[in-house]
Amino acid sequence: MRDSEASTPPLALLLDVDGPIASPVTRTVTPGIIADLLALAAAGIPVIFNTGRSDAFIRELVMDPMLAAGMPAGLTVHAICEKGAVWFSYTAAGPGTVHVDDSLAVPAAFGDDVRRLVAEDYAAHMFFDETKRAMVSVEQHVDVANADYRAEQALFDADAMDLMQRHGLGVVRLDRHVPDSDDAIDYRVDPTIISTDIESVRLGKDLGASRAVELLAAQGITPQAWRTVGDSRTDYAMADWLFHNDHPVKHVDVRPADGIPVKPYEVLTAADLGLGADVIHDDAGAAFLRHWRAALAG
Repeated sequence: MRDSEASTPPLALLLDVDGPIASPVTRTVTPGIIADLLALAAAGIPVIFNTGRSDAFIRELVMDPMLAAGMPAGLTVHAICEKGAVWFSYTAAGPGTVHVDDSLAVPAAFGDDVRRLVAEDYAAHMFFDETKRAMVSVEQHVDVANADYRAEQALFDADAMDLMQRHGLGVVRLDRHVPDSDDAIDYRVDPTIISTDIESVRLGKDLGASRAVELLAAQGITPQAWRTVGDSRTDYAMADWLFHNDHPVKHVDVRPADGIPVKPYEVLTAADLGLGADVIHDDAGAAFLRHWRAALAG
């Protein structure tokens, strides 16, 4: 959004990156999505990324293409990375300071052991993400079939859980167990369709939403409403936090086949734009960006 624009834009966009913006298959962002993001930002709509990805990933896959496409002077885009542990902003002049909440970082010694584990047992299917500053993440090689990766991922996740216990770190697998209130759980293993994140239980898309509101407030911006966009059930935490903190919000689910939970706010899918069930991920994300851009122009 332009720094000089009115402080109450009609919408703010809080966007997961993998899925809605970047293809989970190619890990790239199409020129059309870049163009629509720029057009929306130039029209006064705040654009904030809220992702588990690293700041390096956002700079390379999103920021650099936006700058190359001609990001106008006066625009500021915010990027909240590693589920709230890392954040930075960028303008046409490039990236600003990268902020890291070190209290949310996984112990370095554990990260070193995961790096060795991947190198020794899993390197054919996945790689250790060296760009993460607080989380420990591994990711599927692009040239590996997802079904083959998912089989290896299950083995890796079990090994990572065992490794954390050997380090004396309380850990839970996000998709298998909800800890009791008295469980000594500090970290979780969070598998996605192309990666596994090992992270503090204090991280999440809700923390990212909180940081997004703070970043806009520091600019004197209070959106009239929010649109959150994601491709997994954990992405609903963005809209949950906004709704429960009295911010009008609608959530866009670009991969609804996993099931749409009952929520007190409206949930949108590609079907609401008259598109078929096969329009998912960044195709659905692109359709919504075009829709919002056309609505502003009309």
